[in-house]
Amino acid sequence: MARRAAVLLALLPLCGQAAPPGDRYVTVPGGAFRSALRYEDAADGTTVAPYRLMRRPVTNAEFLAFVRAHPEWQRGRAAVVLAEPRYLSQWSGPLSLGDARPDQPVTWVSWFAAAAYCAAQSARLPTWTEWEYAAAADETRRDAREDPAWRERILSWYAQPSTGALRAVGGQPPNVYGVQGLHGLVWEWVDDASALLVSADNREQGAADKLRFCGAAALSTDDRENYATLMRVALLSSVQAADATGNLGFRCAKDLP
Repeated sequence: MARRAAVLLALLPLCGQAAPPGDRYVTVPGGAFRSALRYEDAADGTTVAPYRLMRRPVTNAEFLAFVRAHPEWQRGRAAVVLAEPRYLSQWSGPLSLGDARPDQPVTWVSWFAAAAYCAAQSARLPTWTEWEYAAAADETRRDAREDPAWRERILSWYAQPSTGALRAVGGQPPNVYGVQGLHGLVWEWVDDASALLVSADNREQGAADKLRFCGAAALSTDDRENYATLMRVALLSSVQAADATGNLGFRCAKDLP
């Protein structure tokens, strides 16, 4: 992760771009939290510090404004080591959305591109724990994960075909923090995506293909009924930082003073 940060610092001039309006973010209060993933150094849970999180995922329109201000991140100009050839392939051109709606979440973005966008906003990608902490909430509770009805609703979203057009951001009910679209819209990059999946047996660390997708994700989860988390970890652990897919977007986070 340090090497990625160094690459971003070398390739991304911030150009003095102003921070986004405050109402794009909400404050997520900190608290004790037990992740669905197994962390040897946090077997009894961890404490999440308060932070700011975007209410909604970044949209096509917002990312288009970013690549206009930062031409080095336009399609066809971004380095292949930072964004694969399918980067922003849903747009009709480097600076034209075409049939992609401005209010849809932007997808086909690499980790590097997402992190660069957030850096240009004086922000960063959320960590997995921050994302999971916010995503554990429903409309009235900070942690609804033990509710079978909540889990069923989450799974019903993921069971829907992904071949249709993405819905606009902002149409989903906000959770108790005011955050929208954490489930049922797009998958989302997190800052430490490359560090999510580790085998229980360190002798298997070189067998990457054997540790991919849902069966592999089960190796690192303490909550095997939380299929939504399992699927997200499986996806994020199966992609590289330069990869892009049609259902993977992102949102940004900020530290509190």
